[in-house]
Amino acid sequence: MIDGFENGTAQLGDQTIAYSIGGSGPALLLLHGFPQTRAMWRQVAPALAQHFTVVAADLRGYGDSAAPEGMENYSFRAMAADQTALMAHLGYDSFHLVGHDRGARTAHRLTLDAPEAVKSLTVMDIIPTHTLLNDLQQNVARAYYHWFFLAQPAPFPENLIASDPDTYYQTALTAWGATPLDAFDPVALDHYRNAWRKPEVIHATCNDYRAAIDVDFALDAADLGREITCPALVLYGADGIMGKLYDVPATWADRLTHMQSAGLPGGHFFVDEHPAGTRQALLDFLLSDTVVGL
Repeated sequence: MIDGFENGTAQLGDQTIAYSIGGSGPALLLLHGFPQTRAMWRQVAPALAQHFTVVAADLRGYGDSAAPEGMENYSFRAMAADQTALMAHLGYDSFHLVGHDRGARTAHRLTLDAPEAVKSLTVMDIIPTHTLLNDLQQNVARAYYHWFFLAQPAPFPENLIASDPDTYYQTALTAWGATPLDAFDPVALDHYRNAWRKPEVIHATCNDYRAAIDVDFALDAADLGREITCPALVLYGADGIMGKLYDVPATWADRLTHMQSAGLPGGHFFVDEHPAGTRQALLDFLLSDTVVGL
């Protein structure tokens, strides 16, 4: 899946998490978003592995990880606990953390819940969950309709998606950032399709969005005013919906004490569309004097 990486699964209590690992040096955890898998890092992870021990993991319910029953099991807190346990299982009590989309929301929650575990935090193309839901704008609701469609009671969205999962999920890939399908790595795209065609993955992705509204919003409201103090990087697609509708760094300014930010070419899926620029932005941050000594 990722050249030079080994694939594995970890049994963490009653949860199984799939991952790929490669490289040497300080630990670095990469988390994907919706509707992808850890394969999204195929063109980024090998370069990072020249400096770090890189772990790319599938979130619970996505890719090759197990998909437990119960909406509450898909909160970002639950998904974050998986990843903290995975890194401890692999022998890393602290690590650098990078997340895109749902992986970024998981990374944000992980850093709030286990600040001692996170050396640095990078979030990609999101604004805080509480901000998006609490200050919802009409144009955002139109563009991010999937937050509310997927959160509808089961099995309504599941049945509609299952009738043609490729069309539904591929539309998600191409619509949010105006990224053509041929911009995605074909091996990664095959991995996404193999995952999202599974009924349990369809159900899990819906539960992810249900939990964001029914569980995570309240958790985030309780943490308003808390700041993350480790070095942090906010990356976003300059041509994407978030980059056009929000001042993305400003939405994070009161949450990240030591923040850097950059808009990169492309839309929401700039990691796939412009992997070289993404690699460079990550390395510039992770190898900077601010971070390298941690």
